[in-house]
Amino acid sequence: MDCAHFDAHRCRSCSWLEVPRPDQLAAKERHVRELLDPLAPAGGTRWLPTVAGADAGFRNKAKMVVGGTVAAPTLGILDERRAGVDLRDCPLHTQGLRDALPVLAGFVTDAALAPYDVAARRGELKHLLVTESPDGELMVRFVLRSQEPVARIRKHLPALLTALPRLRVVSANLQPEHKAVLEGEREIVLHGETLPMRVDGLVLHLRPQSFFQTNTEVATALYRQATTWVAEAAPPDAEVWDLYCGVGGFAVHLATPGRRVHGVEVSAEAVASARATAREHGLTGATFEAADATAWALASDHAPDVVVVNPPRRGVGADLAGWLDSSGVPTVVYSSCHAGSLARDLAAMPSLRPVRAQLLDMFPHTGHYEVLVLLQRAPAGACA
Repeated sequence: MDCAHFDAHRCRSCSWLEVPRPDQLAAKERHVRELLDPLAPAGGTRWLPTVAGADAGFRNKAKMVVGGTVAAPTLGILDERRAGVDLRDCPLHTQGLRDALPVLAGFVTDAALAPYDVAARRGELKHLLVTESPDGELMVRFVLRSQEPVARIRKHLPALLTALPRLRVVSANLQPEHKAVLEGEREIVLHGETLPMRVDGLVLHLRPQSFFQTNTEVATALYRQATTWVAEAAPPDAEVWDLYCGVGGFAVHLATPGRRVHGVEVSAEAVASARATAREHGLTGATFEAADATAWALASDHAPDVVVVNPPRRGVGADLAGWLDSSGVPTVVYSSCHAGSLARDLAAMPSLRPVRAQLLDMFPHTGHYEVLVLLQRAPAGACA
């Protein structure tokens, strides 16, 4: 991937960009195997071929810091002097995002949304968060210091909807604190409700504060592989728990006829999205609950046939890992975006062995990646 911003040292976020893509993948494969192979059973872990995906135009979400002035806003990052660096043509983003960002920059000017000045602690618009669906529809979120600009956004919104006819959802997020936090807790929806994300024949409904993988192509491969492993490891009428289920990506893919799937996610917005998807597709065996995944599992009176976990970077933690180890659940599918926390969690559940694994290059040109691991319970009396 070529990037003028990287070459000019305006943005070095893609820290591995100068490394050839095959070498990037080889380095990630070495890293994850060094962490996980020592935890494998006697026969070793079977590693499936790495899922690479595209090296440009793959990112479906733009997280843009707004800088500059009302008359000349920048959408991108801040440099070491806290000045805005405009990256609206970032080659990581889908073409739809690159087309939309200049229109949104014009809207900042038209609606007089003063970019937040970090050094002076004044201004209102902190970030623009823009997501594009596989069908080319958009969600735009304005992250604001206060509610003061909302009236102007509402006033100029009809013009924005005309300029971006595929704009499906618009909201204002309030983040009043002066610290490096991407968004706040309060969301004011100004237009629409959910962004349909079509993935592998299923439509997932994304609300403003819901999480979705930023690389749709690789996320599709992730869901397909998990579905294959569960089908091979569990009976057709299996009970499956999807912990940290988000908008239900794994759960709805696993909810085949006769199978009972229950998703647990702390975000009520994400749970509402997952329920909408299940209703739309007639997935009567899929249910969802807003709760802390660890507390919910520890309070349960039984273990299912399969547990799927897709935790944040910190991993599942000692309490849930300990419960999984002692629960008797025969199969666990663990999706991780941080191999270090994954290895720590696996070491805390020695009864569950990593028998298959796959690296998915969700984040090209960086040292980050996703890894999917199939864990199966060691036979009674087996050596650790």
